[in-house]
Amino acid sequence: MPNYYYTENPDVDHAEQCWDFTLLDQTLTFITDNGVFSKNTVDYGSRVLLTAVAPTLTTAAKIQDVGCGYGPIGLALAKSFPASQVDMVDVNNRALALCQRNATINKIKNVKIWPSNCYQDVEDVDYDAIISNPPVRAGKQVVHTILAEAYAHLLPGGTLTIVLQKKQGAPSAKKKMLEVFGNCTTLTRDKGYFILQSIK
Repeated sequence: MPNYYYTENPDVDHAEQCWDFTLLDQTLTFITDNGVFSKNTVDYGSRVLLTAVAPTLTTAAKIQDVGCGYGPIGLALAKSFPASQVDMVDVNNRALALCQRNATINKIKNVKIWPSNCYQDVEDVDYDAIISNPPVRAGKQVVHTILAEAYAHLLPGGTLTIVLQKKQGAPSAKKKMLEVFGNCTTLTRDKGYFILQSIK
């Protein structure tokens, strides 16, 4: 079985690269490697998610990025909202090490980064916003766990915002979010990507 980016320790040779990318009008430098999701550029879904979610956040929000990878979503939000606290988790140790390095080279201090399979090692229950570009290759059960268990970690009025392609399960994710939260809005649709948001 191949080792994808959602495994703890991807069994692939290192091939680090470094490149710059502008997100939310901030230019960030990213170090990436084999064994992480979207190593050559910030994937289109994450870009659409950031553009849609940023206007819904308050300047001093407490944010959780679930499945953070090497950090484009969480680090872009932390840089754009310096008064906020952004917590970032992933199951992939290689991605987390890169994420930590990327926070350092971009001089981003308002982040905490640690390993967790979904919310297994997330103790806080007072997030204003949970954001995820969920690992669809990990399967529907993992994606739906990220959606369902977000509820317990949000403050009343807190939001869960995700990006999924229609062909990768956006309709069933929307159904799940409606079931858990009682509401689900499509913030944006762009090239088959749906940005879905529920409010607790």
